[in-house]
Amino acid sequence: MPIHHTTTHHITWITLARPETRNALAPSHRDHLVALFDEASADPATRAVVLTATGPAFCAGADLRAPSATPPATGDRVAGDVARTLRRGAQRLVTAVLDCEKPVLAAVNGTAAGLGAHLALACDLVLAAESAAFVEVFVRRGLVPDGAGAYLLPRLVGPQRAKELMFFGDALPAADAARLGLVNRVVPDADLEKTARAWAERLAAGPTRALALTKQLVNASLDGDRATALAAEAAAQEITMTTRDAQEGVAAFVDRRTPLYEGR
Repeated sequence: MPIHHTTTHHITWITLARPETRNALAPSHRDHLVALFDEASADPATRAVVLTATGPAFCAGADLRAPSATPPATGDRVAGDVARTLRRGAQRLVTAVLDCEKPVLAAVNGTAAGLGAHLALACDLVLAAESAAFVEVFVRRGLVPDGAGAYLLPRLVGPQRAKELMFFGDALPAADAARLGLVNRVVPDADLEKTARAWAERLAAGPTRALALTKQLVNASLDGDRATALAAEAAAQEITMTTRDAQEGVAAFVDRRTPLYEGR
């Protein structure tokens, strides 16, 4: 199977497993990932998601050699084919990560290029192995960044840094990515899985609905005005206060004990 997934101890692990292609994503793989993120949102047994890969690369981006991976050749192309392909493919995948109602942690084990970089950067938290790197390869092909790259990068590093990465297409080592704020933490390669598991266990033990609403608030705040953000915050808190976890959190504070959250 090109994508492995398991759910244990309330953590869903999604592993790209096509090392022979550097985990490049064909259309069927993108569709599978979208379905897995949708399932994670709806499954009460899942309280955190880890996205990682096998082999020396995290993800080389779209698999351009796969059937139906690209729009028809220029002579056969109809206006709108390229845009439609992007909406149904790369953009839909990145949106599935951004909209997933569970916290998503990327454990980047190697090079993340093109769509692979954007897939990682769309995650809520990013751990990177020391050998990992991020590459905006589109300019090398004479293309503009797709897969929401021009949306994600300026929000993470600002417009000037985003343009530098996208204009030159140089590989950005994990340590430099952390310095720019693209990565939460860089760890030795041998410690990546262990660290990802520890972080995911903490996320899975948290107040799941509150984390989901916090994710929505932070993501929406980057696009809206202050009044809209504050109204969304108030509405989210109204919802959160009805959850069992919020009741448990308040009770634990009063009782001076550690809360035990159920994700409900």
